[in-house]
Amino acid sequence: MNRLSWFNVTSLTLGFAFLYLPMLILIIFSFNESKLVTVWAGFSTKWYGELLQNEAFLDAAWVTIKVAVLSSTLATILGTMAAYVLVRGGRFVGRTLFSGMIYAPLVMPEVITGLSLLLLFIGIGLDRGVLTIVLAHTTFSTCFVSVVVSSRLLTFDRSLEEAALDLGCSPFDAFRLVTLPIIAPAVISGWLLAFTLSLDDLVIASFTAGPSATTLPIKIFSAVRLGVSPEINALSTIMIAIVTVGVVAASLVSKRSMIRQKKDERAAAIQA
Repeated sequence: MNRLSWFNVTSLTLGFAFLYLPMLILIIFSFNESKLVTVWAGFSTKWYGELLQNEAFLDAAWVTIKVAVLSSTLATILGTMAAYVLVRGGRFVGRTLFSGMIYAPLVMPEVITGLSLLLLFIGIGLDRGVLTIVLAHTTFSTCFVSVVVSSRLLTFDRSLEEAALDLGCSPFDAFRLVTLPIIAPAVISGWLLAFTLSLDDLVIASFTAGPSATTLPIKIFSAVRLGVSPEINALSTIMIAIVTVGVVAASLVSKRSMIRQKKDERAAAIQA
């Protein structure tokens, strides 16, 4: 059994400290009594109360959640369809172009993506607002969902689908009843990834947002220019808590689905 050396332990400690120590400090100072974020004056939760009374932050949070849910759902549907075509479609005319268009946002700078979408919306006369942000976030999130779902489809046992087809299922029923439940953990992971990307996006949203729709990252960025307030620390702490709960819940669901899948595969192998 290999033991961790002092070098590995030190490297892990420094790495985790670099990643999570700033978040821990932020969480601690969100309970600071003082309005000065760098001076500790005692424990207090008053800034959370102040945050709940800040209409500007609440409106921006509602817009952000609405955009994230809509864009991640659309991106999951489109990304799953694209992944299925790329993995199961074989060779077809335009496959290389289609694959390049799907994966281009992965390497495209967000500034270029945001600017091109802005010019597109202006060109077609579409007023910037919630709809344009949703379309923009769907555009760059679809590729991430496609990558996640494609990796699962590549390791999928197609004999299960063939067995369902032999038993009388149509291709759509075989996908709905067999394929989709098995790849559901990857689909859920893709949705969560797209949701997270939309939740903290600033660059693309700043190009596609309008006066009637301001997302939370844009609002925070504008507020930080005037100085970091304890309300921002409280808001960031709430966001960290929500993301943490979401990641833990997704991990538990994924683990249970994998265990159930293994049991189903064993049962199918025994029956065969």
